[in-house]
Amino acid sequence: MANAQRRAALLDAAIEVLAAQGARGLTFRAVDAEASVPAGTTSNYFASRDELLTQAGGRIYQRLAPDAATVARGLAEPRDHDRVVELVHQLTERITAYRSGHLALLELRLEATRRPALRHVLTATVLTDLRAVISYHLDTGLPGNATTAVLLYLAVNWLVLEQLTLPDVLLEVAGSDFDHLVTTVVQHVLHGAAAQMPSRSEASPQT
Repeated sequence: MANAQRRAALLDAAIEVLAAQGARGLTFRAVDAEASVPAGTTSNYFASRDELLTQAGGRIYQRLAPDAATVARGLAEPRDHDRVVELVHQLTERITAYRSGHLALLELRLEATRRPALRHVLTATVLTDLRAVISYHLDTGLPGNATTAVLLYLAVNWLVLEQLTLPDVLLEVAGSDFDHLVTTVVQHVLHGAAAQMPSRSEASPQT
């Protein structure tokens, strides 16, 4: 196995350890065991536990990113409210399908409150991700503005958190399944955005 492939496999194993055992359970030995590699392999690839933690965070975002075909297909489709609903559903499906990755990311965020170096790396990574979300929303002409994109980002994150950790809470309170709730949240955000956007006559300069 090439070095890059082995490193990726070790990071994937680290993510599984984080999700199952939490940050305290993330040791070189635990990653070796999860990856089914000889003892000492992980320490040969990562100089410290901090390096392993920060690179695991980057690996999660790498695996969650849509492939080029998905992005290209999205650019060719209509930019209306239905398209936004579809995009958010695709995103939540991608995240919930990678349950261990999202749970590991939550562990990393908590650990970042105690480790300034990790907080610095995660802040940069999340900022890059959020800016990409905003740019995609604006550049493709989807309904709303930058604030709309941020609100959808925040809503998706909390919806996924509830779904992966305490799914019965929203089901009990909202009385509907997760997919329906995602659609409802997106529609409310877009409705609020539409209400705040000036009409064409209001936006036109007075002559």
